[in-house]
Amino acid sequence: MVKDDFLSLTPLIIVAAMPVIMMLVIAIRRNFTVVFGLSLAGFILAFLSAYFVLPVIPHTVTPVLIFDGFSLLFTGMILLAGLLVTMLSYRYILYQESEKEEYFIMLFTGILGSLLLAASASFVTFFLGLETLSISLYVLIGYRRSREHSIEAAVKYLILASVSSAFLLFGMGLLYLDTGSLEFSGIAAALQAPDFSTPMLLAGFAMMVVGIGFKLALVPFHMWTPDIYQGAPVPVATFIATISKGAVMAFLLRFFNEIQGYSNPHFVLMITFLALMSMFAGNLLAVRQQNIKRILAYSSIANMGYLLVTLLTGSDEGMRASVFYIISYLITTLGTFGVIGILAGRESEFEEIGDYRGLFWKRPGIALVFTLALLSLAGIPITTGFVAKFYLVFTGIHSGLWLLVTGLILNSVIGLYYYLRIITMLYSTEGNTEFPRLNMADHLFLAVIALGILWLGIFPERLIQLIAYYTAL
Repeated sequence: MVKDDFLSLTPLIIVAAMPVIMMLVIAIRRNFTVVFGLSLAGFILAFLSAYFVLPVIPHTVTPVLIFDGFSLLFTGMILLAGLLVTMLSYRYILYQESEKEEYFIMLFTGILGSLLLAASASFVTFFLGLETLSISLYVLIGYRRSREHSIEAAVKYLILASVSSAFLLFGMGLLYLDTGSLEFSGIAAALQAPDFSTPMLLAGFAMMVVGIGFKLALVPFHMWTPDIYQGAPVPVATFIATISKGAVMAFLLRFFNEIQGYSNPHFVLMITFLALMSMFAGNLLAVRQQNIKRILAYSSIANMGYLLVTLLTGSDEGMRASVFYIISYLITTLGTFGVIGILAGRESEFEEIGDYRGLFWKRPGIALVFTLALLSLAGIPITTGFVAKFYLVFTGIHSGLWLLVTGLILNSVIGLYYYLRIITMLYSTEGNTEFPRLNMADHLFLAVIALGILWLGIFPERLIQLIAYYTAL
């Protein structure tokens, strides 16, 4: 049993050990290239170690951590995304004026928190993972201190995240007081009682919605998102948009299905409201923006609204659609932010739409990848985004969620406008902007993203089968 515990924890142990190893290396001698190489090796080793977890799942390590196919799937996603964010960070962090190596230490700490969220079976590990992730983000957001808005963004996130954590803790306390359990299974059992709709229980859930809504940037808890995306370093904004939200969504999917929230009219009404508000507010506010990072921030709000549709399906098909959408969104968002990060210079960043005028005529390869990523976000055929949205619509119709499906389709049309606005700028007459040349790592990153978008858009069956297999374990 102890052996199985350690095997299950292998990816987390490796990720937790890497910051210690890096600190020892830094104490001996600072070398950015060495620490960067250690980061790549750490993510690859942690990902490969998941192979040793397969024979022992499903396995519970104490009542608070569960390692099954679902958590293993998200573990692989998080580690691969962490590897790509690390690749994206190399050129960007080289421009950091002071210490560079500590960036990767905080990156691994944030990944550790994300892995804990994916494997949580109790509010104890959920909150521990969430705070580990959040504290890392406080530092990472303000890491390039000389950049305009960087410290401002970090302080905003610190204050707002602290308030949301307070709501979350208070809500957990009320749930524990009413149900006597912090484990998801114990709360689910308590909800089966005929008098489960007590004011205290509903108040606890309402406070938790505030905390989780903040982490996922759902309306009306979304106000921080555009400022943080704009002020944070590009790789950190990528981390927030992909790994951070994916990990929180993994927790929400497990918890909501465990308590069968889709069968409760209070929860259905609340999720429907949050989903529709996030879809419409995110897309309509994005239409007015000129800053690409702010456009992507509002786009992420809308995408989280789309994802909420799957919570109410109450079916295995809905779970699979949700996981597929998260993977598609992760690849596509890595592509969009990756282009911004690759083009970023020491003194300035390409953040305004006008900065990309004529990109195709000077750097056709990067323009084509950027186009693919934006078309995927818009849900255009032959991209993974189209398959993901089609899957959501299919499961929503099958579950009779006509209002949410209608909202999703309408908002996809609205989103098409501001994505095409960026794309037309890429192919317009050549501008005066000078774009940096790409190195081998940049080409590799862009090739992986382009291949992922097209492969999953044309041949999604294998991934869908893989998701079905692992979520059934």
